[in-house]
Amino acid sequence: MSNFPDRWPFPERRSIEGRYCRLEPLDPAIHGDGLFDVVSGSEADRLHRWLPDPVPGSRPEFDEWLVSKAASTDPMFYAVIDKATGRVEGRQGLMDISTAYGSAEIGHILWGPRIAGTRVATEAFFLMADYVFGLGYRRYQWRCNANNGPSRRAAERFGYTYEGVFRNHMVVKGESRDTAWYSIIDEEWPRYRAAYERWLQADNFDSEGRQRARLNELRQDALPITSVND
Repeated sequence: MSNFPDRWPFPERRSIEGRYCRLEPLDPAIHGDGLFDVVSGSEADRLHRWLPDPVPGSRPEFDEWLVSKAASTDPMFYAVIDKATGRVEGRQGLMDISTAYGSAEIGHILWGPRIAGTRVATEAFFLMADYVFGLGYRRYQWRCNANNGPSRRAAERFGYTYEGVFRNHMVVKGESRDTAWYSIIDEEWPRYRAAYERWLQADNFDSEGRQRARLNELRQDALPITSVND
């Protein structure tokens, strides 16, 4: 007899609080000005290179995008708030939510230059993953263009298992896209969670915010010890 529920719960639109950042459901009135500054700055072309969204050509064009995304439940968009400054520094979405099978995906990630590669962005990833697995979900996906090297390296750093490539999977911005697939599953998350919590501790960073122990090192330390019988 199956122990699986008939349905997994659908995620709520609510804020998720961390040590360094807070995820807030995207709200045009609250997040519009700050997010526009992030997505339309000097690095806008680079930040949008692999996203389905074009660089906004104007504030009205961005506002049209913002209103539609704030109303969406799948993807469910969140603003990433740096708690040290109170500023909006990016956005990300929870998408392909399957309450029938207990799976979801993080996507539509745009972490601005001030938080990309920092503990703020890592915690933004962790908070969403931990929320999903806390709902009892079985699978947390990551998908990206197979040519997107930075995204693939990020997936590996976050602990995802590479599952392969769907060739000619999509057409995005007029380009054929092969899609690389990655996943973390529920049985892996408890030890990954312990590694994230240790990595995010304040004493893991020096006065300049540089990490002392790497996340992948802590994740390896958290792997279960197995024995082999001769």
